[in-house]
Amino acid sequence: MKPTPLRCDFEAPADLLEGRVVLVTGAGRGLGRAVALACAASGATVALLGRNAERLSDTYDAIVAAGGKEPAAIPLDLVTAGDREFDTLAQLLRRDLGRLDAIIHCAVHFKPLSPLADQSLEDWLAGLRVNLAAPFALTRACLPLLAQSPDGVVVFTSETHAVRPAAYWGGFAVGKSGLATLAAIWADEVEKDGRPRFHVVVPGPVATPMRGQSHPGEARTSLPTPDTIARAYLEVLSPRGRALGPGPLEVETFSTDAPATNRIN
Repeated sequence: MKPTPLRCDFEAPADLLEGRVVLVTGAGRGLGRAVALACAASGATVALLGRNAERLSDTYDAIVAAGGKEPAAIPLDLVTAGDREFDTLAQLLRRDLGRLDAIIHCAVHFKPLSPLADQSLEDWLAGLRVNLAAPFALTRACLPLLAQSPDGVVVFTSETHAVRPAAYWGGFAVGKSGLATLAAIWADEVEKDGRPRFHVVVPGPVATPMRGQSHPGEARTSLPTPDTIARAYLEVLSPRGRALGPGPLEVETFSTDAPATNRIN
């Protein structure tokens, strides 16, 4: 499935998400943190989900310091969480926040690049759990809340090598590739009601901690920042996003027509 271009120059009005509740996974750092801050700056009440409570607290404090609505912080390890934990989370959102309008899945499990022959079953299972199974299970648990929203949205974050497979990306790319299929199936199942809508964003190279792991010698100053990429997510959440389908949306911050000179780019 060829990705649809998605620009990252969207100018979101300050009240774009006023009155809406947005759950962001992986909100402690990197892209998840940037998306959470952007949603809060656009008027949303943000529920911050992540494994590291200290990092969540930092994001929480940054939102409050910027004048955003008081967020909710939810420490949860997606490697070990099961249906019971996700169902409890959905109940807490209903009880404490009263609604849920969007989930943005930014949490990621990544191991340094290596040949498939060197990747263990344990690493694959942990990666598949965070990168594919947890987004499914969390969305399933929250589906009744999302269906009640006038414009419920689920955004999965994929990866360049999920749509352009390359050597050494292994289980990470395989897990991320499943998100497009998951979004398409779910969109088909809810087509009659049209709620929620499902999208898959492919951010491309971003100056995040994960990029430092995959490309340790790269000068990340040449890459777009997470704050820049977060603007594309706001467009997906906006009314303009309703015209976008469940197929992959590739953020346009670099040329995809250049010859592939690096097998792990």
